Amino acid sequence: MKNRITKTLLILTIMVVSSIRLNAQIPDPGFQVDETTAIVITDPQNDFLSPQGVTWGVIGESVIKNNTVENLETLFKIAEANGIKVFISPHYYYEHDHKWQFEGALEKLMHDIGMFDRGDQLNKEGFEGSGADWLPRYKKYIEKDFVTVVGPHKVYGPEQNDLSLQLRKQKIDKVVLAGMSGNLCVESHLRELLEDGFEVAVVKDATASAVAPGYDGNLAAEINYRFVASHVYTTEEFQSLFR
Repeated sequence: MKNRITKTLLILTIMVVSSIRLNAQIPDPGFQVDETTAIVITDPQNDFLSPQGVTWGVIGESVIKNNTVENLETLFKIAEANGIKVFISPHYYYEHDHKWQFEGALEKLMHDIGMFDRGDQLNKEGFEGSGADWLPRYKKYIEKDFVTVVGPHKVYGPEQNDLSLQLRKQKIDKVVLAGMSGNLCVESHLRELLEDGFEVAVVKDATASAVAPGYDGNLAAEINYRFVASHVYTTEEFQSLFR
């Protein structure tokens, strides 16, 4: 038992020292919110954020720990109060998407469990209250004029939807990114938006990721946010910009 405790303390010490060294080595370019800034939220949908959603068993722990549901609502409130545009990049799978001949690991899982399923683009029958629908507490914001819902992304990133087009058409150069899930859609949107010439910050606790034995998606996401984004906020830090 003593050896096990000693080993655990040693590992924790190494992690803390490594974190200090890492933060000392990686610059923080910073991020200034201005009139060209928008908030982009990926997948604020029941299948990710509701205890009744099909992924709750692996993602619920992270959602609760990060206070993700409440923090995302805080971002909607900040945007509405301060004239900041919000863009929603949702995840939908239509019937024809289940005819794909190959998938990556989590694509296959999402298809197998019916995640984000809808009938087709022209039919909303059965959509209300489904796993693909918005979390109910967000609907009062999403239905307002300051929010734009873009076309669905299909794997993780926005390469196949019109997010960049809609941002450019509204003269947006900077993006504050949040939503679900952290190490998949949020991180993929971060990388693609950077490649497309946007300046991007992330609100790290307005997102969450799957946690499974031996795999912590939330930790993986936070590390890569720090490596890639111009700045990483907490919701409290971002909110303090407007006080």
